[in-house]
Amino acid sequence: MGDENISRTVPEAELQMGKLDQYVEHYDTDYGIHPDEIPDTTQGQAFYVATIVIGAVLVCIMLVCGLGNFIFIATLTRYKKLRNLTNLLIANLAISDFIVAVVCCPFLMDYYVVKQLSWDHGLVLCASVNYLRTVSLYVSTNALLAIAVDRYMAIVHPLRPRMKFQTAYCLITGVWIFPILLSIPSAYFASVTKYPNGGNSEATPKVFCAQIWPVDQQAYYQSYFLFVFAMEFVAPVIVMAMCYVRISRELWFKSVPGFQTEQIRKRLRCRRKTVMVLIGILTAYILCWAPYYGFAILRDFHPTIISREKNSLVAFYIIECIAMSNSMINTLCFVSVKNNTVKHLKKIVLVRWRSTYTLNKTIDELDMKTSSIPITEEIECIQLRSLSQQSPGERQEYDPFGGSS
Repeated sequence: MGDENISRTVPEAELQMGKLDQYVEHYDTDYGIHPDEIPDTTQGQAFYVATIVIGAVLVCIMLVCGLGNFIFIATLTRYKKLRNLTNLLIANLAISDFIVAVVCCPFLMDYYVVKQLSWDHGLVLCASVNYLRTVSLYVSTNALLAIAVDRYMAIVHPLRPRMKFQTAYCLITGVWIFPILLSIPSAYFASVTKYPNGGNSEATPKVFCAQIWPVDQQAYYQSYFLFVFAMEFVAPVIVMAMCYVRISRELWFKSVPGFQTEQIRKRLRCRRKTVMVLIGILTAYILCWAPYYGFAILRDFHPTIISREKNSLVAFYIIECIAMSNSMINTLCFVSVKNNTVKHLKKIVLVRWRSTYTLNKTIDELDMKTSSIPITEEIECIQLRSLSQQSPGERQEYDPFGGSS
């Protein structure tokens, strides 16, 4: 919904009037299709299956991205030693995905699945959901780019001083400011417009929520889209690919001078595993968003190719599901696989459970013990036993993505 940009639909004056008959009149003018030939995309088995698929994807996004990113943000707030540069960059990714999962996905579920492409929440919410989704996409892209550059500097140029936190905060500000400004047209041109339901003028029209650019601004829209496509997909993918190629050469094809101790070999294996995960994340990003941008180019620059197809909307459903699932991949990889978030969360749950369990014991049960330990000392013993089971290398505070904190 949020990125369904339409550059050639209805003249601006008639968009403001929002009358169905005027929309139908100009549908033939702009797309070369007679109103009676407009396919009803909300009927048929294909649309029903697509509705189930996108509903399942939205539910998974709300659960995985909402819960997973909330846990990561809460843990990062609780433990200061997790606040290294890499985790701060990941936090931007987590915040953007969390906003979409909590704020946008419920409205998208109502629009796509419950109401079957009919928006009942007004223009303000339509513009807001469009804007938040667009900002989240660009923030995620910029955060992935910043993480790739950070890993490149840490591994390829380890002797150079790491980025200071003041510089990192400036970088994080840029990660958000640029998408916030770049996404303004997605809110400004958001429109709530009635459209014909299956080409039947007597049927109840549905309400379309999307970016709708006036016909006389078609050239501006195409220029804007190409700029966004270059700055938020092509350029970041090229830079990230170059960073990971150089990192791979450094880790796999360059011999390390001197005698390699077990600690050095362990650190090298850790870095290689981390880079493999990051390369997988980049590959998933390309596979998820390349079809989406390809479909958008075909839809916005050659609309007659897909406008006659009855199942074109079903194809868009599938492509958008693939694109939106990228946020779940990022959450699972960054929060669960390559981070200490789960370990620290288990520690919080264990300590609180043992504290509650001890406090709920009766005096008689405590007297039956041969030796008693105060609650605070018991908690400390739990933490000491947990530390004693770890190797010396694991006890040290380190960057989970291969660099020093």
